[in-house]
Amino acid sequence: MIRAGIVGAAGYTAGELIRLLLAHPQADLVFACSASQAGKPLYEVHEGIFGDTELRFTDAPDLDAIDVLFLCSGHGKSREFWSRTPRPAGLKVIDLAQDFRDESDGYVYGLPELNRERICGAGSIANPGCFATAIQLALLPLAAAGLLKADVNVTAITGSTGAGAIPGPTTHFSWRSDNISAYKVFTHQHLLEIRRNLSLLQPGFGAEVNFVPVRGDFTRGIFASVHTACELSQEEARKLYEDYYQSSAFTRVFPSGVDLKQVVNTNKGLVSLEKHGGTLVVASVIDNLLKGASGQAVQNMNLMFGLSEKEGLQLKASAF
Repeated sequence: MIRAGIVGAAGYTAGELIRLLLAHPQADLVFACSASQAGKPLYEVHEGIFGDTELRFTDAPDLDAIDVLFLCSGHGKSREFWSRTPRPAGLKVIDLAQDFRDESDGYVYGLPELNRERICGAGSIANPGCFATAIQLALLPLAAAGLLKADVNVTAITGSTGAGAIPGPTTHFSWRSDNISAYKVFTHQHLLEIRRNLSLLQPGFGAEVNFVPVRGDFTRGIFASVHTACELSQEEARKLYEDYYQSSAFTRVFPSGVDLKQVVNTNKGLVSLEKHGGTLVVASVIDNLLKGASGQAVQNMNLMFGLSEKEGLQLKASAF
């Protein structure tokens, strides 16, 4: 059994991770660390796991007792954690914050559709951002073929869970309900990792990625609509994408338009393609808490420990 621990265990992402690890046939959740909730049963914060575990939050993580550590604290907190905490030799780490997504300090960027072989041999993984995952799934085949030759335009809408568990002016129910709004237009932090990886996959890529993020009035999921100039026919583009994702465990090309209910509560990524004149339109859908965060983290854990990528992740979509 893989002995796992979580630091920053009180938020939405950690709650999903706890749920996945408790049900994982090859994993044992040893501790869940949260200074603000220390001593409480996990189910008092994550009510959906009531009856599944009697484990309590701790404020003293024992890194010598585990094989893999998941870091689920806020951005910048992972570097702070390691600045005051010795890391045992051989401990594998999966960081769900953005601290190491530039692959500094020996971390490997944990998008299996891009870096599967490197993830298998890695000791430290930087889990991708949720928007970054959805957008890159829409673009990786084009970049790998050297076909990103013009600006990329993206509009993507996300559920309220992407903003975290602590309510804020634009996240609490009375504001979010029956409402949508754009934010961080062309400046979202996930653009850094998107541009970096596209440039690595297609050296010389220098076009703009114009990204408009939108807050949705639903709880889970990301729907990204991506378009760019492309010389391929729709049939050629479809074959390119199907060939690229042929060996992928979770990402598939859907034969018609995609929607959120196909992927919510799963680790799947689905893309669909339409050609309009000289423009290719790619729609990409994921669950922001699973393929966009905790599910992808478990997928990376499976690769790091030589398991099937699908272990513990064969989940049913909440389609109705």
